[in-house]
Amino acid sequence: MSHIKLSDHQVDPAALIRNEPVQARSTARLAALLDAAAEVIDEIGYERLTTAMVADRAGASIGTVYRYFPDRIAVLQSLAARNAERMNERVMAAVRDEQHDDWFAALSAGVAVLVDAYRTEPGFASLRLGDVLDLRPATGASANAALASHMYDALVQRFELPGSDAARLAFEAASAAGDALVARAFTRDPEGDEQFIAHAHDIFVALMSPYFAVPANVSR
Repeated sequence: MSHIKLSDHQVDPAALIRNEPVQARSTARLAALLDAAAEVIDEIGYERLTTAMVADRAGASIGTVYRYFPDRIAVLQSLAARNAERMNERVMAAVRDEQHDDWFAALSAGVAVLVDAYRTEPGFASLRLGDVLDLRPATGASANAALASHMYDALVQRFELPGSDAARLAFEAASAAGDALVARAFTRDPEGDEQFIAHAHDIFVALMSPYFAVPANVSR
């Protein structure tokens, strides 16, 4: 089974922006617009976001918004792409941290990064990596699948695990189910329902135990 690169996921941020910034000032302006969009989404959800709201929150003109984004969907997709890039960097740094003694500890550290994003990143609980957006017709792999593939490759390589196509598929399935459980944990509780978060870990143990040895200190 071929490996998935993050660049293969559904959203190419550069393709969504009218004028890709090449100067520091333009880059800062674009970041401010996306930050403003994230703040509004945090308050009212991504479904009600408008370009006018983004302009108002950023203290910019509507023309400035349209200079970079053709419409509200492009704003949402670009913010989702930024979330995906940030999460990929942070999760993979946590997974590769040398303090972890086994694959489950490394995996749990990666999941903890995602959980923290739900708690601290404006708008993340609503938009996540963009999987909630209607991107039909979808092209390529989702950002979630790309991140799962990166995590799987890192764990197999570092802990010399017996990788296989079947194990990769099981890991992607566990990631999808775990993501849904973590999302459910934050549906009504801004701090996250710990029981649902715990079950997200349980899913990985259940689906990966036929392929990876489960550490003795982890309950099945």
